[in-house]
Amino acid sequence: QVQLVESGGGLVQAGGSLRLSCVASGSIFSINTMSWYRQPPGKQRELVASATSGGSTNYVSSAVKGRFAISRDNAKNTVYLQMNSLKPEDTAVYYCYANGYSSGSNSPRNYWGRGTQVTVSS
Repeated sequence: QVQLVESGGGLVQAGGSLRLSCVASGSIFSINTMSWYRQPPGKQRELVASATSGGSTNYVSSAVKGRFAISRDNAKNTVYLQMNSLKPEDTAVYYCYANGYSSGSNSPRNYWGRGTQVTVSS
């Protein structure tokens, strides 16, 4: 099994910055895509940014483009989300997602973290 644990959320004023981290652990064989999703209060979960196994960014939501950046450290099985110029509308629970193989598995699976709360005050 693969576990994802997010950290770095919190309360910040508008215009501030936060850096989220997500560490994958467990019986990892390989990880393909790693992504960040968010779910604002009363709304559906949405994709924020995604990075390939090579570390390249292959998606950034138009709502955060130019303010957020995703990066990966494959040696640490970790994905980061640097969030700058935060706005109240960025308030949400942020979830880490990974697609990959656990040791001994022949097919990839989707894995989710439990989420970390980000609250941006105006």
